[in-house]
Amino acid sequence: MIEIRIHGRGGQGNVVAAYLLAMAAFEEQRYGQAFPNFGAERRGAPVTAFVRIADRPIQRRNQVRHPTFLIIQDQALLQVPGVTDGLKPGGKILVNSSLESAELSKQLGQQAIALQATALAKKILGRPVPNTALLAAFFTLTEMLSQDSLAAVLQKRFKGDILEKNLQLIQEGAQQVPAGLWKEKEEESNAASA
Repeated sequence: MIEIRIHGRGGQGNVVAAYLLAMAAFEEQRYGQAFPNFGAERRGAPVTAFVRIADRPIQRRNQVRHPTFLIIQDQALLQVPGVTDGLKPGGKILVNSSLESAELSKQLGQQAIALQATALAKKILGRPVPNTALLAAFFTLTEMLSQDSLAAVLQKRFKGDILEKNLQLIQEGAQQVPAGLWKEKEEESNAASA
């Protein structure tokens, strides 16, 4: 079982990202689970979402405390205590950031990939919603699920111009990161949970 924690702010599509990720797992005949955790429901407030993906039914119903992967939708959240807590040894972090990946990794003391997801979203969608670009990058880095699955779930959620722009955004997001860089981490997690 792969456990993923997504940190963002209200209005960034954090919860939608979690649901899209779980739905993409269903597209590939895998099991997925997604749920949010948030306090005050207002734009800009910190929001955490949890995702599990497995090849058999998922029995756990608690928050993800020891994720293999973190997706951080706002670089400023790295300054919030507890955001990177519990990341498994060798775990990976994808951050919506204007920094270079090497600089970000040095700051965090572990491997992180930076993606300028907000800039991509503004350019393509006309709105600063980084979730779709980050998911495309995550799918590319891990190769755990295909971009086709992400496109399929987007087609179920959106129509018309919004769909076309999101499809373009996932293509661009996927091209910004090295394919398969984190594939071995996903395989290690599967072997450990078998």
